[in-house]
Amino acid sequence: MNGPVVAEIPGSVADAARRLEQELAGKGIQLFATIDHAAGARAAGLELADEVVLVFGNPAVGTVLMQSEPAVGLDLPLRMLIWDDGGQTRVAYHDPRGLADTYGLSADTVVLDRLNGLLNGLAEALRS
Repeated sequence: MNGPVVAEIPGSVADAARRLEQELAGKGIQLFATIDHAAGARAAGLELADEVVLVFGNPAVGTVLMQSEPAVGLDLPLRMLIWDDGGQTRVAYHDPRGLADTYGLSADTVVLDRLNGLLNGLAEALRS
């Protein structure tokens, strides 16, 4: 499970980010932050195509993993990157099942499978 999962999605970065926010709200998942990398680049006098990261999760789920291994907090909450790749909008995320090996979370594979299913479902919703 190396590298991010990447998919092409329709619409602009802003539209996709809005759709993702709506999907999260509909599932009762908390949006912790939206990081606009392009705005940060502009503020620094640099250019970057539209690119945002949405950081989200459910503390009831993430806490269970952090109780098993506090260092997993480096990779939680979940996040998805949406960016303009030469006129094509893409979404990317890391498969959370890779955290089992990284942090020795073999007892938590059911939770990691559920998180992976959530991310796959969100990406699928953005593709439609």
